[in-house]
Formats: sequence, structure tokens, C-alpha cells
Amino acid sequence: MRKSLLMVLGAVTAMTAFSAVIQGTVMTEGDSKTGIVKWNRRAKTYTISQKQGAAVIDAEVSASEVTELNIAKPAGIDAAIAQVEKGQGAAAIGILSGIVKEYDHLQWDKIAGRYLVEAYLAANKGEEALKAAQAIITSDPGAAFVGELAPAYWTALLKLGKKELLQKMLVKAAGSGDRFSSGAAFTLRGDMIMQEGGESADAAKKALADGYLRVVLMYTDAPVAAKLRPEALYKAAQCFEKLGQSSRAEAMRGELKKNYPGSSWAMK
Repeated sequence: MRKSLLMVLGAVTAMTAFSAVIQGTVMTEGDSKTGIVKWNRRAKTYTISQKQGAAVIDAEVSASEVTELNIAKPAGIDAAIAQVEKGQGAAAIGILSGIVKEYDHLQWDKIAGRYLVEAYLAANKGEEALKAAQAIITSDPGAAFVGELAPAYWTALLKLGKKELLQKMLVKAAGSGDRFSSGAAFTLRGDMIMQEGGESADAAKKALADGYLRVVLMYTDAPVAAKLRPEALYKAAQCFEKLGQSSRAEAMRGELKKNYPGSSWAMK
């Protein structure tokens, strides 16, 4: 489907304690509308308020007609993500929870939700992590197996031992046609193998073949490579260490640090 060209957004998002005034562009086939964007959960429509002279005109677009959203970045999200990646996620839970709520179906809820789940997991709060993911998935079921939130949700399922549901989600992700989701599913498959195998040498060998190395070798295309390969390279290096193959482990780490120096995985 052909998409309209993205319009440059000059406005910033103003967060308040009660609501967010969210600027963005809603694109449909052959058209785009820019203004203050709101999601109507009950009607499953987007309302775009556009100023025309002294008047404000509201346009309504059904979710089924939308080809793409370009929503202005929420205030504070970059700092919150950085805190999670540095292992200081507890301090970011408040802002991330607020963004998830305010940006329901407005692009950034899934991204904030991913890091919110990761923050809870890092704090060993698996149940809270799962609840945070499920709150988004209830509104958008596809988020369980496609997109930014999905891998964090899968990790919560793995941590809580919900392997049957996890396996279903990984199968759906593999068949979704989405490069990021299918690659992330291979990484989670490796994690599942390692957990089930007690991180033994046999488990490491299988996790490499069925999970991590598939991502390292098959997902070299932009933009998914930068999202998927750093974690896979890091975990592949760990597996090679367990197998006593230190030279191959060092090769994985070398590629990680050379190609993705800014990744949180390269800094571990």
C-alpha cells in the first residue's frame, strides 16, 4: 500500500498531570492530516483537530483506514529509556506508565510499554511486568506478537513459566511477516532453550543453532540489524564460552563492539 509522505512536525508534546496535548500526523491512502490527535477507544477512530484561521476543525478517521502514524515524541521518554538501559529502571516507571496511558494507540505506547516491562523485570517484578504488557495487549491484541512491546512481553512470560502461551506467540511472530518480530522470536527461542536446559553445554549448542546465530547471520539488513543483532551477538558469545570456544566468543564480542558500540549490550 502506498503511503503519504511524512509531514514535518514542529510542535512539541506538552505533558500535564491530567492529559497530553499530542501533536501528530495521521496518514491514510493518498491523504494525511496534521494537528492535535486523539484516540477514541470505543469508536476505534482518530480525531485530528486542525486550526483553520480562527476556527478549529475536527476530522475523524477510522483506524482501519490508517496507513501510518507520525506522532511527536513524548517529553521525557528518551531519559526514561536511558535509565532502564543503565539498570536504573525503577526511577523511570512513573514517566513510562504515564506515557503508556496518555499515548494509547498513538505510536509511543508500545515503545514506552516495552521499557516499562523491562524496568519491572529488572526489578524482579514479573507479575507487574506481565500486567503492564497485558494492559496494552487488551487494547491492541496484535502487540502480543508484533512490534516493540512483544519481546518484552515474551520475556515476562518466560520469567513466569508461561511457556505454552509464549510458544504460541513465537509461532505467530514467525508467521507475521514482520522482520523485527520474527527475528526477536528467534532470540526468545534461544532464551527458552537456555532456561529449559539449565544453561548446559547442550542447551548452549541448541540455543545457538535454533536462536541466536540465526539472528546474527540472517538479520543483517537495516533497520532491524541494529535492533536485533546486538543482543544476539552478546548471547551467542556467552554460549560459545559455555562450549569452550573462546575464540568464537571473542569474535562475537568483537563484532558487537565494532558495529554497535552504542548498544547497551556492548556496554555489558
